Amino acid sequence: MKKEMKKILVTGSVGQIGSELTMELRRRYGADNVIATGRKTEPSEELRNSGPFHFIDCTRIETIEEMVTKYNIDTIYHMAAILSAVGEKNPQLCWDVNMNGTINILELGLKYKMARIIVPSSIAVWGPGIPLENTPQETVLRPTTMYGVTKVCAELLCDYYVQKFGLDIRGLRYPGIISYETLPGGGTTDYAVAIYYEAVDKGKYTCFVREDTRLPMMYMPDCIEGTIQLAEADFSKLKRHSDFNHAAMSFSVTELAAEIKKHIPDFEVAYEPDYRQEIADSWPNSIDDSAAREEWGWKPKWDLSSMTEDMIKHLRARKESGTLYR
Repeated sequence: MKKEMKKILVTGSVGQIGSELTMELRRRYGADNVIATGRKTEPSEELRNSGPFHFIDCTRIETIEEMVTKYNIDTIYHMAAILSAVGEKNPQLCWDVNMNGTINILELGLKYKMARIIVPSSIAVWGPGIPLENTPQETVLRPTTMYGVTKVCAELLCDYYVQKFGLDIRGLRYPGIISYETLPGGGTTDYAVAIYYEAVDKGKYTCFVREDTRLPMMYMPDCIEGTIQLAEADFSKLKRHSDFNHAAMSFSVTELAAEIKKHIPDFEVAYEPDYRQEIADSWPNSIDDSAAREEWGWKPKWDLSSMTEDMIKHLRARKESGTLYR
């Protein structure tokens, strides 16, 4: 029998994905039924005023448990994480937050018999030796970043809790996520967001990866829809659990810049690759998400052209209102 989600806790709700996911969950399930949490960063006025918000530390299990018991939580979207670029500067913090935080969530899931737990993964699980085009669901996992290491470990850990304890856990490997709502938070794919902001604001951008760098990307509306769609899927029909490839589009920086120039003809891009280039080179150009399509009906709605038009429209409106970098 499919269990309903009634009281939802979102960790990392101030982050790039978590902030928009929280608002959509509140629209679908009711504002008071979705508890937003963060560690340090102040939430936006919209997020704080739309429903319950609390500061917690996922590395301290008692702070999570306080929320679980206070609100009778039955579902957790565990979005809190240290991303790839930040993780390389502080790998011990990355391990602590990403691994200890995750196992704390899983242990509370067991203790309180959660309906389900969603723990996103990432294309960072891959590294050298993979097929770069249409990277399959099953292939070698040899990440070259601490962030990637923690995501591989988390996938295995989640599958262990499914098999060993029967805990309902789902996860999907996010590509780079592009949004006009929230600035990125220290990932290697941040250039694909920053380029839009700088194009609208200054008409030029200096990119920290080469122009031929091609990575899997996704527009935020597809990311949110896919995440909730997987969470709402019938668990008994899922053959996989914690590592679904999740794809929408792939493009090079050159292709991205050319699409932007259709809307901003004078836009200019310079290239100054830094340490993030090596990280990007270890990731696939495109990925095979046929398992997600077959097992829970995933299908993206946005491509590079429609996403670019929508991004520029919204960012121009924000610039006019003085809230571009809010």
